[in-house]
Amino acid sequence: MQENQDNTHIALKRVIGLPTAILLVAGLMIGSGAFKKIAPMTQSLMSEPYILLAWIVAGLITIFGAFTYSGLSSMTNETGGIYEYLRLIYGDFIAYLLGWTYFIIVGTGAIAALAYIFSQSADALFHFPTLLPAYRDISFANFIYPFRGFSIKIFAMSMIILLTWLNIRGIKYAGKLNNVLTGAKILGILLLITAGVFYAGEPVGMIQGKELFQPLRGAALFSGFFGALLSALWAYDGWANITFVTGEIKNPERNLPYAIIGGVGIAMILYVLLNYVYMKVLPMEQLASIPENKIAAAVVSETLFGRAGASLIVVLILTCTFGALNGCIITYPRISFRMAQEKVFFRNASRVHPDFKTPYVALIYSCVWSCVLVITGTFDQITNLVVFSTYLFFGLAAAGLIKMKMQKRITKKVIGYPVVPVLIIIFCLVLVINTLIVQARATLFGLLLMLSGVPFYFWFRKRKQV
Repeated sequence: MQENQDNTHIALKRVIGLPTAILLVAGLMIGSGAFKKIAPMTQSLMSEPYILLAWIVAGLITIFGAFTYSGLSSMTNETGGIYEYLRLIYGDFIAYLLGWTYFIIVGTGAIAALAYIFSQSADALFHFPTLLPAYRDISFANFIYPFRGFSIKIFAMSMIILLTWLNIRGIKYAGKLNNVLTGAKILGILLLITAGVFYAGEPVGMIQGKELFQPLRGAALFSGFFGALLSALWAYDGWANITFVTGEIKNPERNLPYAIIGGVGIAMILYVLLNYVYMKVLPMEQLASIPENKIAAAVVSETLFGRAGASLIVVLILTCTFGALNGCIITYPRISFRMAQEKVFFRNASRVHPDFKTPYVALIYSCVWSCVLVITGTFDQITNLVVFSTYLFFGLAAAGLIKMKMQKRITKKVIGYPVVPVLIIIFCLVLVINTLIVQARATLFGLLLMLSGVPFYFWFRKRKQV
């Protein structure tokens, strides 16, 4: 009968062209980091030229990553991105650890966090009613408070469910929505940049031309620049997610590296110009003194546009986070889908919708777990614990490129090889070791969460043999 047909072998449709892929990369990256990171960067590095250099260097490092991934992408046209690359290089177990980490923490945690930030921003504009206030102090182990900010959580989960439904209906429609949202982001940022470039007023807060901060030199300059660089890299995060939908990109071997380079290029130009405007409108000492709970871009926008400026930034952040949320829902579930195809995840996650040609069960799994993280309110803690894991796997991917080139399993010319992958490996090692030293307990807990998938791996393997 028709309803009993096997829909685990239906191919995904290659419907993502190069323009949509470029905007998907840009949309995944351009989020709240573009509006908030200037404050901690000025605290780390009180130098306008070096701050702008940090944004450029971070963009170049990201493009180096694109060169690495373009080399690895020649091994396969399958969906899954870095999961598939690691599987071909190191085998099922290492790839499974990455896939499990992305499902249980990184991917769903990012979806939950973005949905919550979007909901918080909407609440700032529309003031949601307080729901179930009598239950706000109910907790599990004094750690999880499911009813705190319940109206914000309900709205966040509604957005996750809505966008998941849209993605199930077809990646082509989700891609079109991403194009509209990313276009709106870029226009909003360009408006802010244009107003700032033509701003004729004196920088607010200058104290008779005197600098309150001495310029950094030597080791202090290196340390400050590295701190600013990490902030910039955070704002570029998400560029590699496009590889997760390789199986739905037209001519991926050609279009994937172009998409990453194009998307990162757009983000880099906007980030450099935006931060130039921040420092043109406000002096360094005022940017450095902006508290963590305030958005630096809102302070700049209020200076440029008056009281309406702060509302403009809230609307822009709403647009940016909604677009990034849509991009994450498009990309992350494709890892679980590919794992299920390899029979190291729940089998029904490999099902493809017979009409819409989308991995609808994997999308539903991601939706459900993301909503659980929203309810628990633990996503911020979880994602902060395992930031190091993405760099750990990124370093493994760069090492894998060298391995595949030496074994001649990758024969195409890779831009920057072997210097670029070696630089990436060194950078990732420094970052991982530094995190282990500075946040030892949190990092070890993150490793335990990552390794929590090991029993499931052997269970999946046992089922695979049946």
